[in-house]
Amino acid sequence: MDITPQDEQQQPISDDQELAKALAGVLPDVPEPIVTSTAPDPVSPTLPPLEQPTELPQPSFVPPAPDPSFSASSNSSDLEGIKKTALGELRPLIDKVDLPAEEKFDTYLMLIRSTDDSSLIGPAHAAAQGISDETRRAEALLDIIKEIDYLSRNNQAPTV
Repeated sequence: MDITPQDEQQQPISDDQELAKALAGVLPDVPEPIVTSTAPDPVSPTLPPLEQPTELPQPSFVPPAPDPSFSASSNSSDLEGIKKTALGELRPLIDKVDLPAEEKFDTYLMLIRSTDDSSLIGPAHAAAQGISDETRRAEALLDIIKEIDYLSRNNQAPTV
């Protein structure tokens, strides 16, 4: 195969068409790609149109439509009521729950933060002292200090 240019003078190739012409003399014959057009061309072959699916697959689960009588504000007030009731019911039972010290502390901390009940600080502190991991115990003690500071600030009424 002879790849030397037929014209002995070298000229720079400036665009894609000139590059294509230059490569056409070097590369073996490659058939032109088939291009389909909107108008039928009797000379070039065309591909048949793709078949369109007649029916789209349906999802297996369709969520129910929202109830128009339901409002977000009534839901949030219902949830707040349930939360307050559950917190009130949990408060006397928490001492009877058999949980590891870390989980018991987390439960007390959640109760303190939800109710601002300073009487839960003592039991939360006792649960924190029972945590065996020193790093986690230190974090729990810091949380107790933060809660005491928070409750102290909120209990001090500003003087006017």
